[in-house]
Amino acid sequence: MSSLTYRDAGVDIDAGDALVDRIKPFAKRTMRPEVLGGIGGFGALFEISKKYKEPVLVSGTDGVGTKLKLAFHLNKHDTVGQDLVAMSVNDILVQGAEPLFFLDYFACGRLDVDTAATVIKGIAEGCELSGCALIGGETAEMPSMYPDGEYDLAGFAVGAVEKSEIITGREIVPGDVVLGLASSGAHSNGYSLIRKIIERANPDMSADFHGRPFRDVVMAPTRIYVKSLLNLLRSKPGVVKGMAHITGGGLTENVPRVLPENVVAEIDAKSWTLPPLFQWLQKEGNVESAEMHRVFNCGIGMVVIVPAAEAKAASDLLLQAGETVFEIGRIVARVGDEHQTRVV
Repeated sequence: MSSLTYRDAGVDIDAGDALVDRIKPFAKRTMRPEVLGGIGGFGALFEISKKYKEPVLVSGTDGVGTKLKLAFHLNKHDTVGQDLVAMSVNDILVQGAEPLFFLDYFACGRLDVDTAATVIKGIAEGCELSGCALIGGETAEMPSMYPDGEYDLAGFAVGAVEKSEIITGREIVPGDVVLGLASSGAHSNGYSLIRKIIERANPDMSADFHGRPFRDVVMAPTRIYVKSLLNLLRSKPGVVKGMAHITGGGLTENVPRVLPENVVAEIDAKSWTLPPLFQWLQKEGNVESAEMHRVFNCGIGMVVIVPAAEAKAASDLLLQAGETVFEIGRIVARVGDEHQTRVV
């Protein structure tokens, strides 16, 4: 009887070791002074900075969703890593938290070192953009769990905020201004519908679409708003009353998550131009406007609510930080049990 090895069972330990060696330089670029130790231990050590008097940890976890199916179809793996980081760090940011560190989980049926390294390089780039350290993760090779060439991703971010500076939305009142920060595309939401529309329209993925190949437009990574918004929070303490990361549920369902029960966010859909990708999706899928606002970010990836008197100063700071900013609405009093986002 022949002697069996783990490789005979479909798990290549050498490939896993090669991947760790490939990704160490990527992770090293994301290190912060608070990180104790490096990649490869059983656990990652992180010291809370002394700059916090009463630090509160804020955590978030997410994946990339069915956008991965397009990545497999297009053999394009260089952007989904940033998507993974963005979905978690933008989420914890809305409570005022500075992302501190990130861990990833990469699972596949058979480990392709080149593909995995490309994905994790994107994760490291996302961590650099958000200023957090990539301090660990897990690569799971599980034969027969996934089709050849496919993988799944999950990510976990931990941040910190001073207890007295947690953003809760409780102080939002009628008259406050709703600012919208431009998205970079569909981010990582609505891709089951996007793939359905692509299947129906059958576009040339290499064709020029407003100056870029269509494949690059539809796979553009999620914008990370961390540095620009932390700059605003530190430059003008107390000005930001609420923030909403526009993910699954679109504008309609995400903005109410930060509103007190007695107010409504009235959004003017004409205050910004629907980006070409969303115009194409709406036309080719014959998608109603209400459904567009409920599924997609429609060009607004982050909402920031500030007092009317501070709207221009906040917008100017965000513009200086590289954001595209629109004044997209106002907070008004709620009548009865009406929905808390009204797109007009």
